[in-house]
Amino acid sequence: MEIAIMGYGVVGSGVAQVISMNNQSIAEKSLQDSLNVKYILDLRDFPGDENESKLVKDFNIILNDPDVKIVVEAMGGLNPAFDFVSACLKAGKSVATSNKELVAAKGDILLKLAEENNANFMFEASVGGGIPVIRPLAQCLAANRVDEVAGILNGTTNFILTMMIYNSMSFEDALRLAQDNGYAEKDPTADIEGFDACRKICILASLAFGKHVFPESVYTEGITKITLEDVEYARSWGGVIKLLGRAKRIGDKISAMVSPAFVRNESILSGVNDVFNAVFVRGNAVGDCAFYGRGAGKLATASAVVADVIDCARHIEKRKVFGWGDAIENYVVDHKTVEASYYVRARGDKVFALRRAEEIFGDISILARENAPEDEFAFVTPVKAEGELDAMLAKLEDIEILSKIRVENY
Repeated sequence: MEIAIMGYGVVGSGVAQVISMNNQSIAEKSLQDSLNVKYILDLRDFPGDENESKLVKDFNIILNDPDVKIVVEAMGGLNPAFDFVSACLKAGKSVATSNKELVAAKGDILLKLAEENNANFMFEASVGGGIPVIRPLAQCLAANRVDEVAGILNGTTNFILTMMIYNSMSFEDALRLAQDNGYAEKDPTADIEGFDACRKICILASLAFGKHVFPESVYTEGITKITLEDVEYARSWGGVIKLLGRAKRIGDKISAMVSPAFVRNESILSGVNDVFNAVFVRGNAVGDCAFYGRGAGKLATASAVVADVIDCARHIEKRKVFGWGDAIENYVVDHKTVEASYYVRARGDKVFALRRAEEIFGDISILARENAPEDEFAFVTPVKAEGELDAMLAKLEDIEILSKIRVENY
């Protein structure tokens, strides 16, 4: 069986390497006599590369070759990935991708095209790199009503927070180290502002709850405002700060959000450090379960993509029931209506402000840290709807809010 790879960067070259490295066993698992990479699409030249003879620059060569049954999309982004993947599916070619942006923004359309053309659209590597989570969520947990899915979904931000928590590095220094180590891009916006994690929680929520969730409907907040002072207060509270993506069933709708959160030391998520990721799933039959591992990396991600290639090869000219339905208007509720607890750090008349906070919120937990300025104070609120908590905070007169971070119970 012939396949093609679109994009010869880290993931695309990794896919070619894994197929070459484990070719015989992959072919056997695919129920095919052989599995051969016929074309690799890339606009760049790779002189001397072992796959140089397979490189092409015209997408139509792949599209118009009837022998190519499966295409790997490893270009990233929406354009031209969406147009190329759409064309492949319309031609009856199955597609495997690691492109989280494509799946989050256009997954509903591409799944429908696959169904209409008796092909398959697979994306195991789009969340968690090499961590098996998409297929287990869709198949192994199929007997459950999934009520909640959450996790640490971005290795770059988790590395930065780990350096802040255990090495007392500032956010700026930790980001610089992440870039020096190759964990963060030169432009790290997608990671540190939470956009990458948002795309991933959209995919997980769509699969878990059955309706397409668009990134635009998910409240997203990154880690750029987290300080070492906040890290110290989290420690005194008995936990750490993590960037979490989470989605939860609320009646016939869902809540979905990406933001930093206080997590207790007793939580399995608190021990997920460095560039590792973890996905937590709560089902009504299985209870709580978690998936853990490296969320990125050339061969780890490629292994997940090739697993999808194997699945596609086993389902040539027949549909694998997989995916979700169309989006529904107002399916994701306003995050202001969702119940939460806040950690608040502020500056002002400490005695007066804390007394006033107790009057407004009722039972608050007052936190402390060493060497805090005399006019700095911090507390954790009771659980209430976020909009209600914000209105209460507004009643604290003559203080400056320095930080506000959600407190989660996982």
